[in-house]
Amino acid sequence: MDFLRPANLAEALAAKAERPDAVPLAGGTDVMVELNFDHRRPDALLDLTRVAELAEWTVEDGVVRLGAGVSYTRLIAELGEKLPALAMASRTVGSPQIRNRGTVGGNLGAASPAGDTHPVLLATGARVEVASTRGTRFIEADDFYVGVKKHSLAADELIVAVHLPVATAPQQFSKVGTRNAMVIAVCSFAVALDPEHRRAGAAIGSAAPTPRRATEAEEFLAGELPWDSPAPLRDSAKRRFGELVASAAAPIDDVRGTAEYRRHALAVLARRTLGWAWQDYVGSERTCA
Repeated sequence: MDFLRPANLAEALAAKAERPDAVPLAGGTDVMVELNFDHRRPDALLDLTRVAELAEWTVEDGVVRLGAGVSYTRLIAELGEKLPALAMASRTVGSPQIRNRGTVGGNLGAASPAGDTHPVLLATGARVEVASTRGTRFIEADDFYVGVKKHSLAADELIVAVHLPVATAPQQFSKVGTRNAMVIAVCSFAVALDPEHRRAGAAIGSAAPTPRRATEAEEFLAGELPWDSPAPLRDSAKRRFGELVASAAAPIDDVRGTAEYRRHALAVLARRTLGWAWQDYVGSERTCA
C-alpha cells in the first residue's frame, strides 16, 4: 500500500488526479477501522493531515465555510453559536478522542446513512465544495448522497469544505442509540427553523439507504407554523409532523433496531425536537418584543 502525504491542497489534488484510487485519510476514524478489520485494502492512502487549507473556517455574507479538515472538537468550541445543530450532532460523535480527530468532511466521505452530521447538513441546506485539478464545484447536500456509503464525487475529486448558513433561529438535533455515548445511531433527526423564508428544514439519518429530507413534513410546517404571532404549537400539529417524518423513512431491521422501532422513534424525535426549537423561537420573539 502506497502512502501519499501532500503538503498543501494543490499537491493533494495533483496526487488524487494521478492516483484516483487513493483513499483520502483525514481523521482516519472510519478508514483505519476498515483497514484494521481488513474490510478495505486500497492500493494507496492519501494523507490530508498536513493540508492546512482544509483546517480553516471563515464566515462571509451569513455563510460559514467549514474546511473539510476542521475537527468536531473545534467545531463545537468555535462554531457552536453559529451552527448550533451541527455542534449538537458533533457532540454525539464517538468519544473525546474521536471528536479530536474526526471531521465533517470525513463523515461526508464515508457517506454512511448513520453519519451523525448528515441530517443537519440536509436540514440546513448545506452545500459541499469539492475540487480537483479540473476546478471547483458545489454539490447540494440533497444531491450528495446517492446510495449506501456512496456519494456523487468524481474519482479525482476531494471534499474541500462545507458551506452552511449561519443560524438565525433555533435548530435541534437528536438521535437514538443503544446507549448514551460512543454509539452508532439507531436513527437520528434534525430540524432547523428558517423564519426569513417561512420554512423549516427536517431530515432523518440511519433510517433509509441514504440520509434524506422529510419533504412532506417540511411542507406541512410551512403552512402550520405561526411565524408572525408565535404561540405554543398544538399537540395535534406536532403529532402530524412526527407522522410525516416517520413516513419519509425506509428503514431496515438490523442488529441495532427494527424498522418498526425506527419509524416510531423518528416520530418521537421529530415531535420533541420541533417542540424544543419552537419553544426557543417563541421565547426569543417575546424577549425581542
